[in-house]
Amino acid sequence: MAHILVVEDNEDLAFGLRRSLEGEGHIVDVAPDGTTAIRLATERRPALVLLDIMLPAGMDGFRTLEALRRMGLDAPIIMLTARGAEVDKVHGLRLGADDYVTKPFGLSELMARVGAHLRRAGGWNEAGAAPYGFSDIEIQPAARVVTKGGVRVALTPREYALLLSLVRTPGVVRTRVSLLRDVWGHAADVLTRTVDIHVGELRRKLEDEPSSPRHFITVWKAGYRFDP
Repeated sequence: MAHILVVEDNEDLAFGLRRSLEGEGHIVDVAPDGTTAIRLATERRPALVLLDIMLPAGMDGFRTLEALRRMGLDAPIIMLTARGAEVDKVHGLRLGADDYVTKPFGLSELMARVGAHLRRAGGWNEAGAAPYGFSDIEIQPAARVVTKGGVRVALTPREYALLLSLVRTPGVVRTRVSLLRDVWGHAADVLTRTVDIHVGELRRKLEDEPSSPRHFITVWKAGYRFDP
């Protein structure tokens, strides 16, 4: 059971999502707009958010996503969109989205993705694991906290999972496919640029010089390598 926030202005769709999620045993809040979503997220701290891009004027899904991440919400966020353009998906991923489902979608697929994200988010704490680090960066798996120079770094759940996946295999060239499978759990309907975008965010947040990375190395035509 998890607390889930559905941000959807279509009343019929929101009702259907609520019923399906509650049928899986989850507690569900519904927000018809971005402002309400921010308030509910602040009060309830949901374990997962389903967020429609096409929200009422004033605060669309992208602005809502940005606000949720800015307030420190690190729960998985799945975007619901009727748009199929790659530019919209890339923009959402850069702002901190974890996954996309394009309308119209099957409820069984959406429920499967919700379950997968919740399982992974719940499994990343690694209680009992010892802290480890590199350079001036320290990872505390038990608390799921990352610091750089003693200052906490805000990572999305997916960025954190990607960081652990890379750090656990130092010096090994990881293909994008292997990282997709390890971090996202599947490769279907996931953009080929997803890994690149998230590695770029890790560099921006953790590297001293993101444009000339020391730790997260691109291996041409192969993938990425982590160097301690």
